[in-house]
Amino acid sequence: GCVLANVQAAAEAAGMLFPLSLASEGSCRIGGNLATNAGGTAVLAYGNARELTLGLEVVLADGQVWNGLRALRKDNSGYDLKNLFVGSEGTLGIITAAVLRLHPKPVSKATAFLGLESARAALDAFGRLRDRLGPRLTAFEYVPRFPLEVVLRHLPGAVRPLDGDHDTYALVEVSSPGPDADEELEARLSELIESGLVADATLARSEAQGAALWRLRESLSEMQGYEGGSIKHDVSVPVSRVAEFLERATAACEAAMPGVRVCAFGHFGDGNIHFNLTQPVGAEKAAFLAEWPRFNRIVHDIVHAMDGSIAAEHGVGLIKRDELPRYKDPVALDLMRRLKGALDPHGLLNPGKVLAAQGAPEAFPAKGGRAASPA
Repeated sequence: GCVLANVQAAAEAAGMLFPLSLASEGSCRIGGNLATNAGGTAVLAYGNARELTLGLEVVLADGQVWNGLRALRKDNSGYDLKNLFVGSEGTLGIITAAVLRLHPKPVSKATAFLGLESARAALDAFGRLRDRLGPRLTAFEYVPRFPLEVVLRHLPGAVRPLDGDHDTYALVEVSSPGPDADEELEARLSELIESGLVADATLARSEAQGAALWRLRESLSEMQGYEGGSIKHDVSVPVSRVAEFLERATAACEAAMPGVRVCAFGHFGDGNIHFNLTQPVGAEKAAFLAEWPRFNRIVHDIVHAMDGSIAAEHGVGLIKRDELPRYKDPVALDLMRRLKGALDPHGLLNPGKVLAAQGAPEAFPAKGGRAASPA
């Protein structure tokens, strides 16, 4: 498999951009990225892995190889088979090659860190920046006070990006086909500060400063572990309701367990929030983690009521498999089972993930009509 960072480097060498970017890009593989429809920090402008895939080669459960390695932007000659496998988590076929879509490399980028009074203010700021900047707004990452304090406390070399204390922070990136990204972002930030929507902001004046701001955001998940047990939810709601979700879910979880510390962060531009919960100070880790099913019900019920998804970026796997029947449309779930049964009737591929096994497998028919062992 090809490491994601190597794909990015190959695009860079050709003067182009492969925009899929994850904290684990130095080790994760592009096949897995496609199989999980990875998102990352650039979905706002470039979409998920699905939008970056033109063609695939896939090994099917019966050993056949589907060669769909075409670089066409338009092809309506039947079903779009590649989209069966992108996001299927390896349960329908094994992706072995891909034709990926590249984008023009931006001439300039600008990064800023904002301090705001609430998640609602952050959502309003996102809306205004999107209206003024359009596709040049390539990232808007939401970071509340507690997660930032965790990173500043545990990440070696971390520096507080703003003076003072704010309820909410946002990491903003602007990419431009011209050399003016800094000037454009600075002008937009001045407007937001003058309107009172943004309390404070700092604009990175060098590539190193920009990387330091991104390091704060990308270290959130890892640094949370230093605070004890973590119950994690990877969910999405309509963008217009992100702030409402954060308020409702936070209030519900804090009421369910006094002292629990909400460590929510994520991508405002696509409505994806990593709604994590950190154990209360002094709590016993195992006892806290045993509450995971109860908090699943609290958070996922709110997400479902808001027409959201309980599996936004990290997929279903095993952890959320048994949650699907409660929240997934029954017709959609039936279609998923039919697809699995048609493409992998013996449950050979990533068994038990996404969908529970449906009975004992039968052998594939061998040539000559005799049964062949699934092994």
